[in-house]
Amino acid sequence: MPEGPEIRRAADNLEAAVKGKPLTDVWFAFEQLKPYQSRLTGQRVTHIETRGKALLTHFSNGLTLYSHNQLYGVWRVIETGKIPETNRVLRVRLQTLDKTILLYSASDIEILTPEQLTNHPFLQRVGPDVLDLRLTPDDVKARLLSPRFRNRQFSGLFLDQAFLAGLGNYLRVEILWQVELTGQHKASQLSDEQLDRLAHALLDIPRLSYNTRGLVDENKHHGALFRFKVFHRDGEACERCGGIIEKTMLSSRPFYWCPGCQH
Repeated sequence: MPEGPEIRRAADNLEAAVKGKPLTDVWFAFEQLKPYQSRLTGQRVTHIETRGKALLTHFSNGLTLYSHNQLYGVWRVIETGKIPETNRVLRVRLQTLDKTILLYSASDIEILTPEQLTNHPFLQRVGPDVLDLRLTPDDVKARLLSPRFRNRQFSGLFLDQAFLAGLGNYLRVEILWQVELTGQHKASQLSDEQLDRLAHALLDIPRLSYNTRGLVDENKHHGALFRFKVFHRDGEACERCGGIIEKTMLSSRPFYWCPGCQH
């Protein structure tokens, strides 16, 4: 399942295609959304926001399209007038003069007023987004030490969108490898120095993944690129200590770690 960095990059692609352009046609598959087709035609997409794995497409008349891809949903950008070959079921079409964005297979789709957006059950539960640049390491440290989260094992906590939105399995294992901790650790057990390292890693690694994942490191002067240190690398040598990376299951998801330096 895509994690926060992949969802944000998808939102960037959608924004690049349609942001600020008048919508020439709007279509929804679900009957309860069809009344909004005429209300949104002629409007513009002002921006697309991510809240973890949810996308919020904001329109110039104040309405917002809420969509959560769950396991199967996917957005596509096409040239207007072209029909993609796919077996997926189309749910949403937002068309401009030159580009059209399409949402396939998703079932969790709503149109929200500003008041409904504020009171939406999922958005009220979800924590701050790791890619929100207003979020600081001090904010994350305070969240780690809060009564709600301080005694939860990281293996489950880092998959809980109520803690920090946008984290997922590959980020979970890469962050813990970076700070030399295991999935069984809890914030209440850590020293102040460990908490500081963890709070920074919880922001730095997702942001590095968003900014660089998929790029080729042809110019070393551009700084580090994100690459997996342990994820899907079981049986290989740890680049930090030379130990052998292992795979187990934690919180019902595959977990990768190095017993040699994560303890």
